[in-house]
Order: sequence, then C-alpha cells, then structure tokens
Amino acid sequence: MTAQRALPSAFAGCREKLASVEAGTYLNHLKAEGDRLAVAAREAGLDAPVPTCADWDVSALVAHVAAVYDHKLACMRLQRRPEESEWAHEPPSGRHVVDWLTDTLADLVAELRSRGPEAASYTWYPTDQTVGFWYRRMANETAVHRIDAELAAGHSTPVDDELALDGIDEMLVAFLAGPWWETDPVPDASGRTVAVRAGGELWRATLEPGAVGVSRSEGRADATVEGEPSDVLMWLWRREPARVSVDGDAVEELQERLAYFT
Repeated sequence: MTAQRALPSAFAGCREKLASVEAGTYLNHLKAEGDRLAVAAREAGLDAPVPTCADWDVSALVAHVAAVYDHKLACMRLQRRPEESEWAHEPPSGRHVVDWLTDTLADLVAELRSRGPEAASYTWYPTDQTVGFWYRRMANETAVHRIDAELAAGHSTPVDDELALDGIDEMLVAFLAGPWWETDPVPDASGRTVAVRAGGELWRATLEPGAVGVSRSEGRADATVEGEPSDVLMWLWRREPARVSVDGDAVEELQERLAYFT
C-alpha cells in the first residue's frame, strides 16, 4: 500500500543515494521476507482478514505484493514509468495467488542480481534512478507486508534490526522529507519537531507548511517517538497497535503526514 509520491523534479536536500545496507544484504532480506510472507499466507488462509490493512484479506495482500514485484520488473526493463497495462495485476489464469507471489519474487531477485545496484532504472525518486533504489524499497516493502501476513495468521516476529533501522530512514528521508506540493501545502503545520529514536539512532522531523526537514543530529524536539527498531518502523507505517513510547501532541501531526504514504 505504498503511495508513489509525485515529487518535484528539483528535490533539494536529498541524498543522491539513499541506501544504508549492503546490496547483497538487501537481496538476502528480500528473499527471506518474501518466503516468510508466503508461508504466513498459506498458514492464515486466503480468506483471513488482514488486521493491519483495512478491507483486505490475505488473498488481496498477496496479490498486491506480487503486482508490486511485477511493476518493479517493468520499471527496470522499460526504463520508464510503466503504464497500467504493462504489468500484471492478478495471477495468470489457473495459478494460485501464493504461487504467483513466489514466482514473481524469484524473478525480481534474479533481475536485481543480474543488473546490479548501479545499473539504471526508472524510480519515483528523482535523485536515485538506479536499480539499487529497488533493492532497498522492495526489501522494506516486503518486510512490512510479511508482518501483515503473519498478523493475519495470529502471530508476528520483528523485522531484523538492521533492516528496520534502514526502513525507518527510508520512510523519513525518502518519503517524508523535502518540499511538499506548492498546490497542496499543510496550512496549519506548526513548525514543531518530532524526534524519532530507535536502536541508538535519531531522526528529527520538522513539520513546516510546505516542507518537512529531517535531520540526524541532536537538538530541540517538541515530541518524541521511541521504541525497538521493528516497532518504530511499523508505527511509521501506521500498523497499530505498535509498541512504542509516544510523548507530545506534535506526534499526531506527524501521523497525519505519514497517512498520505501508508
């Protein structure tokens, strides 16, 4: 359920490359998380509701992830934003949806590995038009949806700390930070700062009407969100209830911004 943000072409302040995990490690996480998602989906059953995704059952969740994988294959192969008709939205006739997921996962991992992270690819992030962007995005996307599937089966296990911290950074820097639309600012934004802490790491998000500034340095904060890396990641993706400590009403303003992407 990831929104593709229509970012300005001149996206000031963004790092040229976002990834903070080794490329091969991303692929390992992607494969492991995708395999675990498939196991959880079979355990839960296709008709089971997904408590963290309103109006979805497991079949819809699995189909979403498989379609996302196929879309990213099209991004790399076409070298442009794919049209709706240029990637699969449902499994081939007669193919079980979980089998479709495992098929597309294998295809995606193979495509990413064969191209390598430095190869060119269309992405929605203007300053990183490389395959490496999809290494990161797909590993994190899959981890969050793996927990969705596990919760549908009645249990869950945390995301690996390294990947969860990277996912927190991705959400705050790649999705949230930078200019917001000139035609759609947040007029009642307070300019307050929310500190996000996990695993000994810190991010400070300042909520202005036309932009969100994200800093990794210590400084003033009007509110805090703190917890274990996996819990903070899931909180940022609005997977409630997440076991985090929240202090200050500016956190509600941060959640309103996050709602666009989640």
